[in-house]
Amino acid sequence: MLEKAMKGRQPTDLKLRCNVKTISGQFKKSDLCSEHRLNPRDLRKIDSRIPNLVPTILVRKEAVLVNILHIRALVKADTVVLFDTFGSADSRLHSVFLYHLEHNLRAKSSGQPYEFRALESILLSVLSALEAEMVFIRNLIGGLLAELEDDIDRDRFKRMLHYSRRLAGFQNRAKLVQEALEEVLEQDEDLAAMYLTDKKSGIPRSLNDHEDLEVLLESFSKQVEEIVNEAESIQSNVQSTQEIVELILDSNRNALLALDLKVSILTMGIGVGTLLAGLFGMNLTSHYEENEYAFATMSIMSMAVAGIFAWRGLVTLARIRKMGLSAGNPSQKKPSNRYWLPLPLRRRPPHGLS
Repeated sequence: MLEKAMKGRQPTDLKLRCNVKTISGQFKKSDLCSEHRLNPRDLRKIDSRIPNLVPTILVRKEAVLVNILHIRALVKADTVVLFDTFGSADSRLHSVFLYHLEHNLRAKSSGQPYEFRALESILLSVLSALEAEMVFIRNLIGGLLAELEDDIDRDRFKRMLHYSRRLAGFQNRAKLVQEALEEVLEQDEDLAAMYLTDKKSGIPRSLNDHEDLEVLLESFSKQVEEIVNEAESIQSNVQSTQEIVELILDSNRNALLALDLKVSILTMGIGVGTLLAGLFGMNLTSHYEENEYAFATMSIMSMAVAGIFAWRGLVTLARIRKMGLSAGNPSQKKPSNRYWLPLPLRRRPPHGLS
């Protein structure tokens, strides 16, 4: 989903397209900076046409800048400004987010400040996007692993590699979202400064008085952590499957090599027997051809020699292939079972201890 939001970018100019409540259009950066008391460099974090894949939550004097996945927003005590790429506002994800945001901002019965309700809607949309992508990737990988249990072919192995890369990218994005939330939770000054309604009303607040906001952010951080853990579990299953598939392919390759060696050994044995028969079959006078048992004797001798050479080669191949987890170097000698006495005892007299 983040990839779709990053497509179709255009060169950066001095204008941003945003939705201000029910107003949408293009606004100059200078006007936004003067109106919301921001620095020009702050807008680079939420400019939809500047590639920025690292999620950030920036706290300023009168606003909170949020750049997480598909959402780039400026949250104030009574206003929410949404920045998006051209055409992204018509997507289903943005439509659901805008509906929930509008409904949540109108619901004042919860007792939470305006900025907390807006931040909750933003984080809920981010969490929904992560969960939807997690379910999609899990179904893809689960189906592929089930197919690999029945048959292993090249196309499925390539698909598993593609899905593994996609899962790694999703896992990285989810970790970045978790790190962005944890970074805000570690800063007491930023947490206290995010009470924009109290700051606008002139209500003083200490640095440690941010329990409501901390609970809200921790709740979403824990849910994102669960998604990260699930992604790591799926990644571990994929890696285990890849290792098992590689072991199976290696075993099949070794079996083919062993079959080739066996055929070569049998061919060598037959060749040796044929050599012996060829020596006696030449058109030379050896006086063996006059013996009535010469043909049977040479046939039996040739087959015996061929069988001995083939048997010896197969035994040697079987000894080389035989191995175990505890098997080390074949030439290594086994430790002796002789028990040796300590040197002081061997030097003592044979009639006992004195």
